[in-house]
Amino acid sequence: NCSMVLKTLHFITRPLSAEEGNFALAYIITIHKELEMFVKLLRAIYMPQNIYCIHVDEKSPKDYKAAVQNIVNCFENIFISSKRENVVYAGFSRLQADINCMRDLVNSKIQWNYVINLCGQDYPIKTNKDIIQYIKSKWNGKNMTPGVIQPLHMRHRTQVSYREYVHSGMSYVYPTKNIKAKPPYNLTIYFGSAYYILTKEFVEFTLTDARAKDLLDWSRDTYSPDEHYWVTLNRLTG
Repeated sequence: NCSMVLKTLHFITRPLSAEEGNFALAYIITIHKELEMFVKLLRAIYMPQNIYCIHVDEKSPKDYKAAVQNIVNCFENIFISSKRENVVYAGFSRLQADINCMRDLVNSKIQWNYVINLCGQDYPIKTNKDIIQYIKSKWNGKNMTPGVIQPLHMRHRTQVSYREYVHSGMSYVYPTKNIKAKPPYNLTIYFGSAYYILTKEFVEFTLTDARAKDLLDWSRDTYSPDEHYWVTLNRLTG
């Protein structure tokens, strides 16, 4: 019952300031367990002017998926990703889940300024207004995807080929003996966080640019590609 959901969980139903109402954020949340934690996270970051793409792991139990769908159905600005992955920790599927949501978000009628990605175990310590004001302070028009040139002890992640083993009981990534080719366009690989705040223009660039597409293909058999993909693209000249 949606009216009960809104009332008992005290979801915010109108923008709390003009500044927030005029600066919509997009969120990507990848989840696979702990429904109560997800609801608490969603309630904490929810604003009616924002937009939220929820990626539910394809391996999740049916009742969990149904419960998430029931919650999402109560909101016009929250939706489940149109394409879902069997997510493996440190696998390409984790990166693909974000990209699936990005494709949905850029095609949305809701106009948003930045996208922030989270997992189901995250929780905010800043308000929506705090986040917007921080973005506007020194990051206006810029991406937040910090990183450094790939350290020596991380090189193995992109030097040999990795494979995903997908199973409902236990899934993992394992190395093969195959040596990978060098990155396309002789790109310098950077290493950083899998978490980011990205401009809409940058998201559109990553979904359409040939270098971004080729780097994505090259990254399919790397270890934890979400920790090098965004930061490497963000370092491209221009």
